[in-house]
Amino acid sequence: MRAGARTVIHSIPDQLAPQETSLSFDEAFTLHHRAVFATARGVVRDTALAEEITQEVFLKLYRHFDSKPNDEFLRAWLLRVTLNEARNMLRGQNRSRARDTTYQRKTDQPGPQVEYEQHQEMETARRALDKIKEPMRSCLLLRQQGLSYREIAQTLSLKENYVGSLVARGRKEFVRGFGKIGKIGVNR
Repeated sequence: MRAGARTVIHSIPDQLAPQETSLSFDEAFTLHHRAVFATARGVVRDTALAEEITQEVFLKLYRHFDSKPNDEFLRAWLLRVTLNEARNMLRGQNRSRARDTTYQRKTDQPGPQVEYEQHQEMETARRALDKIKEPMRSCLLLRQQGLSYREIAQTLSLKENYVGSLVARGRKEFVRGFGKIGKIGVNR
């Protein structure tokens, strides 16, 4: 290019040169709202959460509008922020669910009806045990505690082969008095 032509080109005011038009926030919102919402909805699979995420994404854009990427990369930036927000939302929900479950396990108390029924069942079991004569009752209770026949025999000063017979007879008596085995006497 000749020197004279360069001088002419450089002397043309910048006003005549094509200006790069930047999108306003409203235009960016209008252009990219659907894509952001669809991306958020695809990740969280919940319309209400997707709306929250979309709102957060555009709030971030609004807050950082001066430093936003140029219009060419704006859509990619918005979708990246959307993915991050959606994943953060899911992680937060998972943590919250885990905390709630842990709290629930720690604080779960049986309701009054369940507590009453358990109390009644324990009383019935105690009465059934009270009807069993010694040493059958002691053998049955020690067996329930996990002691072997040898340990029961040593504890009660009985013959080991006699203990098995006492446990079996004690179970039969308990079933007769309680109506079912329940928790007592299940271990063999």
